[in-house]
Amino acid sequence: MASIKIRANVEGNVTTVKALISHPMETGQRKDSKTGQLIPAHFIQEVTCEHNGKAVMTALWGPAISKNPYLSFKFAGAKSGDTLKLSWVDNKGESDSAETKVS
Repeated sequence: MASIKIRANVEGNVTTVKALISHPMETGQRKDSKTGQLIPAHFIQEVTCEHNGKAVMTALWGPAISKNPYLSFKFAGAKSGDTLKLSWVDNKGESDSAETKVS
């Protein structure tokens, strides 16, 4: 199952990217209500976005980011039909990526 829903729209020279990432984002400080044991930390550490293969955004995240994070940012220089790729890597080495066309 894809963990990223992404949309990119260009208006003039500015492209707005909106993404919703499905991820548990556990801090490692919360206890399981049934067992009382700490739930191991599991959070996204890095999010990158590439426009036609060139990095336009890198975010370094930590355990303080909420579950299923929403991300929105803007950048200049994209045209309708260009390819945008959003990727993430978490502290357990898991990763995912998704591509979309700028509209």
